[in-house]
Amino acid sequence: MDSLGSIAMFVQVADSGSFSATARQLGLSSSAVGKSVARMEARLGARLFRRSTRHLSLTAEGEQFLVRCRRILAEVEAAEQELSASSKGPSGRLRISLPRYSGLFHEVMLSFMRAYPAIELDLDFSDGLVNVISDGYDAVVRTGALEDSGLTRRRLCGFRRLLVAAPSYLARQGTPTTPAQLAGHAQLHYRFPATGRLERWPLAADEVLSVNGMVCNSVEMRVFLAVQGAGIAYLPAFTVERELAAGQLAGLLDEYTQDEASFWLLWPSSSHLPSRLRVFIDFLVERLGNGGPETRA
Repeated sequence: MDSLGSIAMFVQVADSGSFSATARQLGLSSSAVGKSVARMEARLGARLFRRSTRHLSLTAEGEQFLVRCRRILAEVEAAEQELSASSKGPSGRLRISLPRYSGLFHEVMLSFMRAYPAIELDLDFSDGLVNVISDGYDAVVRTGALEDSGLTRRRLCGFRRLLVAAPSYLARQGTPTTPAQLAGHAQLHYRFPATGRLERWPLAADEVLSVNGMVCNSVEMRVFLAVQGAGIAYLPAFTVERELAAGQLAGLLDEYTQDEASFWLLWPSSSHLPSRLRVFIDFLVERLGNGGPETRA
């Protein structure tokens, strides 16, 4: 019998106080149980039980050994339970920060929840700067230029921004054919909450960046106002796909909006990622496309 099996048998004998009772429980002979305990005593060089025709009791060494054996068996059981739980799939809580307008991620998050029901998602929507570690995030998704932060990052996908306006607005105010002509139009601008700066449009002259319309930090509001004919907006293409398809918005100056931005997934650097975070990273990269290799931010 292996050492762990011998330990388990020793504990069972100590609990039952009888070789014969243990033998019945294990489907062995009393002799086999007695010989196993005797071999253990010989190997340890210590007597574990006091034996008599009617009584079996632990020696002082046996009492001491029993405490350690119970601890060993408890650790083995805990390890087996932990391994069994992990084999059933990743579980636990993931705290993720996403951009305030995350229409691109709606379907992906739903699919992930269905694929990994044992993982609890705690989603926070913000365009502000966050400290991944001190703020307690497992990962964040952000766009734009990234500074060297000591985080590991992975590119999820690229996207274009488009200049758009409602056909009713263009019919009323005219359609600009050059960037300079935007100066005379109502402009629906976005202000970055972290810096207070306006998002730069892909224009040739600085003077047309002056605010002539409205400034806010809401994508939804700018889409709404643009559809209502309140002005021209510069928006991520995925936020206005339905409106463009439905003819509620029209694209403008397409040749000036070819630059592509990227969404990045960032998380604390570690050689041992929790399985729930690893599957989350792989899932987003697979679903959103051209992730590329992992890099340090």
